[in-house]
Amino acid sequence: MIKRQRGLTTVEAAIGAALMLTVLFGVIEVSRLVFAWNFLDEVTRRGARVAAVCPFDHSAVRRVAIFSTPAGADTSPYLKGLTTSEINVAYLDAAGAPLADLSETKFVRVSIDTDPVTGFKLPLLLFNKVTLNAPPFTTILPSESLGYNPDTTTCRCFNTQGSWGTDGCDASP
Repeated sequence: MIKRQRGLTTVEAAIGAALMLTVLFGVIEVSRLVFAWNFLDEVTRRGARVAAVCPFDHSAVRRVAIFSTPAGADTSPYLKGLTTSEINVAYLDAAGAPLADLSETKFVRVSIDTDPVTGFKLPLLLFNKVTLNAPPFTTILPSESLGYNPDTTTCRCFNTQGSWGTDGCDASP
């Protein structure tokens, strides 16, 4: 009877190790997913905060939102595949409708593009060809100065001088 059970321990160890590795990689993948979702939520919050105090559609808003520098790269250093093209910035009136006349801006909305074709997709660690579409993340904040400093009557954002136009501060130097 002992001779027949000689390889049984090896088989049990292989099955146990396979189960343990599956659980371990599952925990790692879920942790990455939670990190990415929290990161995307912070991207919208950070983008809305910067958009509320910078001139209309300033180029630094999207870069700072993805944790790049104001004049830095258009890709996030912390989340693979996230670029400034997936960050949507909208200026809203008091009713929450997008504006054509930016002088009536009351709110700023920043969201992540969730379009299945063009939106942000998170690649899985083990199955790189499989991606998950990001759920909608949106942050809306009241507009503040939008780059205008009444003390100096100038428009500035991240040391970039703007000008005061008919619609308020614009991002042109």
